[in-house]
Formats: sequence, C-alpha cells, structure tokens
Amino acid sequence: MDKYTGKRLDSRYEIHELIGVGGMAMVYKAYDVEEDKIVAIKILKDEYLGNKEFLKNFKNESKAIAVLSHPNIVKVYDVSFGTKIQYIVMEYIDGITLKEYITRQGKIKRNEAVYFVQQILCALKHAHGKGVIHRDIKPQNIMLLKDGNIKVTDFGIARFCTNETQTIADRAIGSVHYIAPEQAKGGVTDEKADIYSVGVMLYEMLTSKLPFEADNAVSVAIMQMQTKPTPPREINPDIPLGLEEITLHAMEKEPSNRYDSADKMLEDIEKFQKDENVRFGYRCFIDDNPTRYVEMGKNDDKNDLYGDNFEYSEGERIKRSRQTAIIGGIASAVAIFALVFVFIAFFGSCGKSSSKDVEVPNFIGMKLSDVQGNPEYKFIFKIESVYDASKPEGVIIDQEPQPNTKKVKEGGTISLKVNSSGVLVSVPPLKGATEEVAKARISNTGLKYEVLMVVDDETAAGIVHGSDPQEGSKVTMDSTIKLYVSKGPAEHKVTVPDVINKALSTARGELGSVGLSVSDNISYEASDKAKDIIISSDPLPGVQVESGSSVRLIVSSGVKKEKTIEISVDLPTSINHSVKVASYINGVLNKTDDVVPSYGSAYIISVKGSTGKKTVNVDIEGKKYRVYEVDFDASADNIKKTLAYDYKENGNIPQTATNDEQDENKIYANSNTSAVFKNNH
Repeated sequence: MDKYTGKRLDSRYEIHELIGVGGMAMVYKAYDVEEDKIVAIKILKDEYLGNKEFLKNFKNESKAIAVLSHPNIVKVYDVSFGTKIQYIVMEYIDGITLKEYITRQGKIKRNEAVYFVQQILCALKHAHGKGVIHRDIKPQNIMLLKDGNIKVTDFGIARFCTNETQTIADRAIGSVHYIAPEQAKGGVTDEKADIYSVGVMLYEMLTSKLPFEADNAVSVAIMQMQTKPTPPREINPDIPLGLEEITLHAMEKEPSNRYDSADKMLEDIEKFQKDENVRFGYRCFIDDNPTRYVEMGKNDDKNDLYGDNFEYSEGERIKRSRQTAIIGGIASAVAIFALVFVFIAFFGSCGKSSSKDVEVPNFIGMKLSDVQGNPEYKFIFKIESVYDASKPEGVIIDQEPQPNTKKVKEGGTISLKVNSSGVLVSVPPLKGATEEVAKARISNTGLKYEVLMVVDDETAAGIVHGSDPQEGSKVTMDSTIKLYVSKGPAEHKVTVPDVINKALSTARGELGSVGLSVSDNISYEASDKAKDIIISSDPLPGVQVESGSSVRLIVSSGVKKEKTIEISVDLPTSINHSVKVASYINGVLNKTDDVVPSYGSAYIISVKGSTGKKTVNVDIEGKKYRVYEVDFDASADNIKKTLAYDYKENGNIPQTATNDEQDENKIYANSNTSAVFKNNH
C-alpha cells in the first residue's frame, strides 16, 4: 500500500484508493467528510516537490480549471500548495479514459466519434473564451462516463492567452502523437493547437490508427511538422467525404489554414450531422478522367507556380512532377550543405576557444533537476530515459564519461541516464497464451499485470482472451496490463442475495455461498450505519448475474454524516428600526447581524453537527431573547425551545419560566437595571 491510502489529508479528505498514476502526479479516490461526497485528489509526486517547472505546471492546472465552469470540464473544489504535499481536489469521474475506450473498441462508430468530438469542442470553446489553452488534448486526458458524456481533464500544461506573443523555448510540450506542428517545433501556440489535437483524435477514432507513428518521439515530432497524414478514407473507405474533410482541415500543418476556432469546427460538424453527403471544399478535388487538375483554394497559390491555372495532360503532369522533384532535391542538398558548413564553422571556432579542461563530476545518484538547475555545471547534458524499479524516479543512474575518468572541456557533452517510468515498451504477445506464460511475458518486459477472469464461450479456461492495452501497444514502464483470462463458458445465472444492512464479513459469506465474490473495489462512505455495515450493492439484490461474478459493495465507514439543522427565530414584528441580533452555539459566538425585524419576522440560524446536543442562545441588543436545544440524534423534532422572552426597548419579559428560571431572570434583571420583567403566566 502506498503512503497516502488510508490516511486523511488536512483532517478532511479520507484517501480510499489509488486510481491513476501520471507523469508528475498520482490520483486518488477520496471521501470529503465536510461535504459528504466522493472526490478525486491529484497529489504531486514527492520527487517533483523541488522542481520549479513541475510545480509551475501543477499550479497552472488549478488556476486554469478554477476559471472554468462547464459540464464537459472536470470541476476543481479545493487546492493545497504546502511545502511537504501539493494537491488538487477535483470532481470524481466514474468512467474510463477515451484512450482505453478506443483501445477496446478499435474503430469507433462515426456517429459516436462525432458525438465525443462535439463535447470536446464545446469544452474547448468555453476554455478558449476564458483565455485558457489546454495544450495537451489527447484521449488519455478525456474521461468517458457511463452515459456517454465526456469530461476534459488535466490542464497541467495549460496557459492563459495574453496580448503578447508567447513561445515555448527549448522543448515541445504535450504528447507527441497529438501535438500541433508549431508546438512540436517550440513555436507560438494558440487555440488552433488544441484544434489540431482534436483533429488527430477524430482521425484515430475513425481509422483506429494514429496519423504518425515511429520508433521514437523525435521521429514522430518531425513527421508532425513535415509529413502529410494518409487520408482517412484510404484506411477506412466507409468514412463520408465531408467527415474526412473536417478531420484533415483541423490537422492542417499551418495554423492559418485550420479552423479559426472551436466554434467554426462545431458548425461544420453540425452541418455534417444534418447531411452526411455535405462537402466543404477543404480538400483537393481529383477527377476520374485522364486529364487531371487541382482545384485552387485560398491557401493553394503555391501549386500554381506561374499564376496560369493551366490544365495538364497526364504525361505532362508526370513530367513536371519529375522536374519539380529534381529541383526540390537540388534545393534540399544545397540547404543541407549550407547547414553543415555553418555547423562546422561554429563548432570549429568553439574548438579554438579558451575553455578550460575540468574533471568529469560524479552525477550518479543525484536528481536530474539538481544537476540541470545548478550553474556550477557548465556542460551540455544529453538525457536518456531508462527504468529501474529499485531506484527513485528522476535520479541519474549512469553517465558517460564515467566520473573522474577523464577531463572534458567546459561546454562539452555528458550523457546522463535518468530513471523514469515514462520509458515506452511494447506490450508482449498475450492472446492465446496460458495465464502463467502471459504473466511471465509481462513481468519479463518490466511491466505489471492485473488478472481479470472473464466468462468466454470461445476460449478455454485458463487461456488469455485479450488484454488492455492490446499486445503491440506502446506503454510506459509503470503501466499495469489488464490480463483477461477465460474461466470458460458461463455455467448458470444466480440471484444476488440481499446483504444490505449486514456486516461485511456476513456479506462475503452469503455471496460466496451462491457462487459470487466481493469485488476488490469496495467503497467506504459516511452514513448513519455502524462501521462495516453494507449500505448498498452493485448489482442490487434480486438481480440475475453469471455465477462467478463479483459484486461491488458500498460499506459504511463508521463516520456519521454531518447534518445542517436550521432554526427559524421569530423576531418581534413591532420593531421597525435596526437592532443587533447575535447567536451563540454552546457559548461560542456564531454570528452577529443588523436586522430590522418588521421587514421579515423570521431569522435563520444554521447549526451543523453529526451527533449529540447543542445549545443555541439568541440575543437582541445584548438582551436574552430565545434559547434552543438542538438534538442531532433525534429522528424527528430536532429543535426544542427552552426559554423565550418578549423583547421590549427597556427590557425583556420572560414568556415562560420555571422557579429556577425565575431566579435566573432576577439575576439577569439586576444586571440590567433598566430592564422590566413580568411573567406572562
């Protein structure tokens, strides 16, 4: 168990379980005892608490979401930026990522894909309108709820638009398969970068393929900048032409050629929904006749080199294509030669500099953030990510040259191997293997696994039916592979027994007796029931399920729900000027208000609690007026008025009083010499 599960943060958030791990943070399911609701808490990993860049990104996320309020954007309830822990409390989403859904489904039905994209664009329209650019739109950051609605999450590298041009220096930010070309090259990013990412997601959903894939992130980034994607209809001919046009228009390399806004893309999607045969004219038109031409658009003037708009025969077109290719090849060679010349000239001059030779320091065991941020080390660092589960993340585990083996010049290059769970590996072949063989293959790759037994009429018991992610997929080293192992054909249906209001141990026994098991995903919630008593089950009692299925239980945590009881204080309606009304709960001042009683005779006091009794005193202008007793354990009639006084300008008169209370009244009268008391009875 990790160090947070089972703990309570700031005496308010009970951490139940770890539900996700990202590059810089961990996400937990938790219970907010003050608001009586389940929440998600994102906690920054310990190794990044001293990293200014990660801290900035983490705080950016809370700032970005704080200004947003939209049904398709995850809500933020609370933030904490302490020295020992930094976390964001967010809306808990009971669902899966869009990436998981795409992996499971393969090609998504186009109506479903369009519906998802519509919701994402609506979320981005709202965010862009508030000046927030997400900059990391990808299926992994889109949560899919059970009802088909989506929530955009993870604004960790979002930024606010300003009137000034902002660039991202040194590195492209975001996930390389989905980032826009200008983002990959570290250039200016605006709302159109998010639109490009939406286009890539739509491409992936319609074709079940990413537009650009390669062995490493750098190659993919270069393809994003230089390579045109294969038209989706060449992969999936069932895609309507208009939908292909929408996809490719969103993925234009030049931002000026893309949709101007999320709203514009939404307009085209709505047109497509009304008529799937609609055409937008964003793509090149190719005739079926031997003579071919290219239809010129507003951004295609580079195709007409001489401004002629000539129509060419097929032979002439091939000839001109060859000529263009030769000219392009010569131009590329000249450009490369020029770059090499500049490179040699620059580094040749550097070699003649007066940089001094220094011993290679020992960086092994140090944090990368401490090395890169230290001005003492005047080197160029070449970073390689590797993974060793026995060592902390972000720590340097090897270097070249080795420490103290030679001298290098200041400004020289040192290669560092940094421990990172973000290293990508391929999921090994699993389908058709036995459970033990599949587990061994996953372990040998350095990944973790979770075995899920499933009913399968076509796969023998003990044989792997499939996995999530699928074999061949690229995943990070800290990923857990869900291994679906067949338990054979379904035997028979059983009825879920009624275990509500029974102890957890009893529920396990009763479920086991009919061939069912308790799911590991037990939810603990506050309630009026005793600890470990079942509140509800999923499926509910009486439902027919397959024998061998698991039942999810919702169990009482033993913490009583906090109630809010409102007292309506009847103020004297004869007073038509402002008076000071004060309320005290168990002798502690609750609130003070200036009230004109004749404007509204009722004055509301809210009292919070979960158990026991509380005494509420109400004074008008410092004179005792009402006394109430609030009983939180009572099933009804929680409020009892124990003392009442008629308010008079020169003193209060008790309406009812016992002998003891009369003595108290005399004392009270002696302390207010101008007060007049008269028992109404």
